[in-house]
This record gives sequence, structure tokens and C-alpha cells, in this order.
Amino acid sequence: MSGRITALELVNFRSHLKTEVNFDGRPVAIMGRNGAGKTNLIEAISLFSPGRGLRRADREAYGRQPENLGWKTSLTAHTDDVFNIVNSARIGEARQVSINDKSATQTAMGQYLRMVWMTPAQDRIWIDSATDRRKFFDRIVLSFFPDHGENVLSFEKAMRERNRLLKDGISDAHWYQVVEAKMAEAATKIVSHRAHAILRLNAQMLDSETIFPVAELTLDYEIDDVAEQDWGAIWAQDRQYDRYAGTTKRGPHRVNCQAVYVEKMQNAALCSTGEQKALLISLMLANARALIAEKCFVVVLLDEVAAHLDESRRALLFDEICALDAHVFMTGTESELFEALGDRGQYFDVKENQSISKVREII
Repeated sequence: MSGRITALELVNFRSHLKTEVNFDGRPVAIMGRNGAGKTNLIEAISLFSPGRGLRRADREAYGRQPENLGWKTSLTAHTDDVFNIVNSARIGEARQVSINDKSATQTAMGQYLRMVWMTPAQDRIWIDSATDRRKFFDRIVLSFFPDHGENVLSFEKAMRERNRLLKDGISDAHWYQVVEAKMAEAATKIVSHRAHAILRLNAQMLDSETIFPVAELTLDYEIDDVAEQDWGAIWAQDRQYDRYAGTTKRGPHRVNCQAVYVEKMQNAALCSTGEQKALLISLMLANARALIAEKCFVVVLLDEVAAHLDESRRALLFDEICALDAHVFMTGTESELFEALGDRGQYFDVKENQSISKVREII
């Protein structure tokens, strides 16, 4: 399902007092110096998907300071139909979502938009901790399965209850059976979603023509045949051991996601910094292509993606971006970074004055 975002409005969001921007469907290049507020624009777009956005901030952080009056973001998009999504939060209240003027859940947004993003903070993902990579990969899984985040939260909540029983020295099997059943229900869905996502990503990376290095992803749960495991039986068996440890030692929360640079047959963690960046770009493009193949409306957010690429690589990246049936938004500090995009792109300049960001289209 091809589509495009046509309008974005921000009110009291980060550095934006009131910003209204219209888009024509071409790849968008947002330019401005550091601190001008350009990343705030794509962060606002990222909030039109389930979760906490590309910075993983709490909702209180989005409100413009020092006013602290709450915030609101609105997005209008065209696919087969026109739809509008509104995010908002008043001070001290939960985040509210409405779709076509009807109250909705965050998960429901994922049925309208599938979001893929890359930020400078992800450049170290191949050498960061297994926990960081798991969270990074689960964000990708969420783009395929909008309810994945709810399943992860359900599992983590139930696991905290089990860990509390363990630390309190509770031995009554009934208490454990109840909470472990909740964990098992969520774990089965989590493992299934991850397995489907990794198959689709690997297929896209191995079968698509791209100038970026191809990676093959693996998931290591340290348990054989994880999809066939009876999670409830595993945790029942582990209770005594986990009671000594004071925590749940086995489960989907222990997965390690790794990547191998296929051409060199080398773990991504051992690759050069440039190769790691290129592998990350390759993964993001594969994620977008896999979603497009499933007829999803895909939005791609690339923060400072061109900053550390040479001129020829930038040009080839823009060629691949323009070939995607997705609406792509990029940020950069200098207009020279986007020269190879030419008239295939739509350009905006962001400037900050007295802590207020102003956005101007460059014609």
C-alpha cells in the first residue's frame, strides 16, 4: 500500500511552539545546524507508531519548556484513503491518541503506518550489550507486528512478579504456575514474531540488489529449538536455581541478536566502524523493503544518515531511497550532503531563534 504523509503539525513539542509543514511525497531532506530542531521533526513523526519514539523519551519530555503546557502532534496521510492521527498529552495525564477523530490505542497506529528509523545512537549497536541489541531488534519486530510491544511489556511485567516471588523465598508452586502461565503466553508470541521478522529481513538482504554490505542476522536464546519449548516447564524446572540467583535466568529476555557480514563471513562486532554503519543502513533498507513487500504504508526516518558517507556512497544511497515505495525523511547539517538527491527531493531549512524552531521549505 503506497502512501505519503501530506501534513504535520506540532504544538508545544520540544523546540517547536507551533509548526505546520506540508509534504508532496518526495523524499524529504531537513537541514539545519545542531540544536535547531530538525531531529525534533522526525521524532514527532516517529510517535505515530507504537512505543516511545526514536529517542525513547518519556511523554513529559516532549512538552516545550519552560511553558510545560502539554503538547500535541497531528499527522495527515494519503494512502487508499485519507487519514489523520493526533498524539497529545496534557501535563500529568497519559498520552492520548485519536485516529480520524476517534479515540484509539498506540498499537492501532501501527495498522496505519509502519515505521523504520535509524539514528546516530544506533551506530554502536553491533558492539553494544546484548540487551541493547535485543531492544533494537524488538523495535524492528514491532514494525512487522504492531502488538509485539504489548507482548514484551506483558512478559516483563509477569517476569517481575516471578522475580519478586523468587527473592521473597516463596515456595508455593501455585503462585508460580499462575505467573509463569502469563509469561509463557507472551513468550510464545514474542519468539514467533521475532522468528518471522528475522526470516523476512534475511531474505530481503540476501536476495536484493544493494551497494551496501549484506548481513545475515541470528538470534541466540542459548536454548535448542526455542520455538518448540514448553516455557512453563522450563521455568518450573528452573525455580530452585532461579531462587538462588534471585532472577529468571532463561527466557526470551536473554536473546542475543547478532549479525555476520556475509561477504567476509565476519561478525559485525569485529568489522570496521565504516562497515558497521553500512551494515546498519543495509538492515534498515531491508526492513523497509520487507514491509513494502507486505503491502504496508512505510515511513523511513534517517537522522544524520549521510554525515559519514563519502560522496559516491551518498549518491547510491539516495538512488536506493528513491526506489523505495515509502515516504523517507532525512536530516543533515549541510545542504551539500543532499546534492546528489537533486530535484528528486523536497527540502526544508530549520532555524532556531530564542529557543523557538522555525521551518521553511526551500523551493
